[in-house]
Amino acid sequence: MVRRPSLFCAILMPLALAGCGDGQSRTDAIDNGQEADPALTAALQDQIMVDPALSQQSNRDSIRPPAQPYSGAMPADGVAANGNAVGGDLMQVPDPKPADADCQECKAARDSVTLGGLAARQANGDLGGCAANLQYSASWAQRLPRDIPLYPQARVTEAAGTEGGSCSLRVVSFSAPQPIGHLLNWYYTAAKRAGYDAEHQVDGEEHILGGTRERDDAAYVLFMTPRPDGGTDVDLVANRGI
Repeated sequence: MVRRPSLFCAILMPLALAGCGDGQSRTDAIDNGQEADPALTAALQDQIMVDPALSQQSNRDSIRPPAQPYSGAMPADGVAANGNAVGGDLMQVPDPKPADADCQECKAARDSVTLGGLAARQANGDLGGCAANLQYSASWAQRLPRDIPLYPQARVTEAAGTEGGSCSLRVVSFSAPQPIGHLLNWYYTAAKRAGYDAEHQVDGEEHILGGTRERDDAAYVLFMTPRPDGGTDVDLVANRGI
């Protein structure tokens, strides 16, 4: 009997193949002057952030000390956390299926599309194709597909993307103060309302939600793991963006 690949495999394989190409690494491209260093580009082009409260501590006379000590304290990680649920009336995500342990191609594809997997392939010099042109900047988190957006209370840890020709890849890692169940329902509702298929799998503590949309070959995959504080860590991959 021929085993039919799961929808999850059908989603991951095209996203993983977006990273295949001529074998030239990003490091070689930068060294040859064919590509700008994204970290340097982001440092030079990103908007400068100014704290209005600190700007009020400057002194026009430039001689006398300010009226109060400077404050350089860093906020705690949870200072902006809000555990209130977002989304109102949400659909219930279907019960998960066990991840297919025998699908080695699916596992390889899954490992290659997250930011961690892309970084490992980049270090080995085998990152090519669309993924070879990934640019790392938090701004890519705001350029996800409109129908698979960033969760409203997300805290972005890293984001990357590429745009040009047939390449339109978005990869975002973020955390949210809500538990996995709510995040699954929120993204499942958004995906179904936008016309995507959806499949829910579980592999140990990790939950995977992915789907495709036939009319424009759009695809997305989310990898979710629980945080010790009750929140959720998420890796989101999509092949469309704004």
